[in-house]
Amino acid sequence: MSTLTAVLVIALVYALGDIVSSKTKALCSMMFVSGLLFLVGFWLGIPLSLFDDSKMAPVAMAFISVLMVHMGSMLKLRDLKEEWKTVLISLLALVAIALALYLAGPPLIGRAESIVAIGPISGGVVATLIVSEAAKAQGLASLAVFATLLLVTQTFIGLPIASLCLRREAARTIARFREGGAGEAAAAARGADPEQPSLRIFPALPKGLQTPFVLLAKAILVAWLSVAAAGLAKNAVHPFVVALLFGILFYETGFIEHKVLDKANASGMVLFLMMVPIFTSLSKATPQMVASLIVPTLLAFAISVLGMVILSLAMSKVLGYSWELSLAIGSTCLYGFPGTFIVSQEVAESASSTKEEKEAVLKHILPKMLVAGFATVTIGSVILAGFIVKLL
Repeated sequence: MSTLTAVLVIALVYALGDIVSSKTKALCSMMFVSGLLFLVGFWLGIPLSLFDDSKMAPVAMAFISVLMVHMGSMLKLRDLKEEWKTVLISLLALVAIALALYLAGPPLIGRAESIVAIGPISGGVVATLIVSEAAKAQGLASLAVFATLLLVTQTFIGLPIASLCLRREAARTIARFREGGAGEAAAAARGADPEQPSLRIFPALPKGLQTPFVLLAKAILVAWLSVAAAGLAKNAVHPFVVALLFGILFYETGFIEHKVLDKANASGMVLFLMMVPIFTSLSKATPQMVASLIVPTLLAFAISVLGMVILSLAMSKVLGYSWELSLAIGSTCLYGFPGTFIVSQEVAESASSTKEEKEAVLKHILPKMLVAGFATVTIGSVILAGFIVKLL
């Protein structure tokens, strides 16, 4: 298969996944649908060399660090501090899932399977890549497939939970808004101006120079510096974690712009590339292998969701959040960004009758969902995955 043909097939699968996700209001996520299409497609005759033929995997792995820099440019440290309750709930939910799988998982699905499951279930794409690459390095192809199956199905578990909970929270927010009491809540959720770095050292780049190429060059430079720094430290801290920290540092000091890849009109392409390594292992998944992994997949989700629910409900009592909002925050580790953004937008759109109501809902739930996803998927799961792979 030619390179362009392979890229076209991948793009068409992504597009179909996006269409289904849009029609189902993200209940059937794009990644779930795309993963299913790739899996069935390989069984029906799509060349198993599809991803190799596309020549995108090496570029995708290089751009993960760039995406981590972009994620670091999305939220201010002040916002994390102001949303400390959200951070606490989300991280403790992450810990609850990891402990539940590590302690209760081995007797039911096996020790190696339980350890691998912690990566995708407690996080997202990057955490899955870390555990999948570790499994592949040890010749454990079935575990890499297991991780991918968990990743592509976790949004099917997490997004309905989040959607249901956020719809109830949105209804309360709109009721307060209509009573004239949403202004205070919205002001509290607004946080710091994301376009103004907290510790500016680098002068702002003139608007005329904020071209896609200049912005991309700056983001890639920060990613390169982060990987180099991790290498100097002999990767004691995973390079993706360092890239995230560098993204925060260079954003807060003014070197890179807020949501730098969005401003460079490149975030969509980077996400397009980054999903390729995730789906690559599906080419090795035979029907027999998938069938053997269905029960472990369901049990892994049952164990982890139970741990998340118990923890989230308990923390709602302690911290004063509604149980729906607490559970939605806890569930972010099952889908992360952009799922946190998408589900917040979809809930706000469907629950609101006016533009003002939608804005009030978004100002209340979106910062919390973004911070929660940032804390779990972007920070916690990457650190956790970097640690658990040593247990394989």
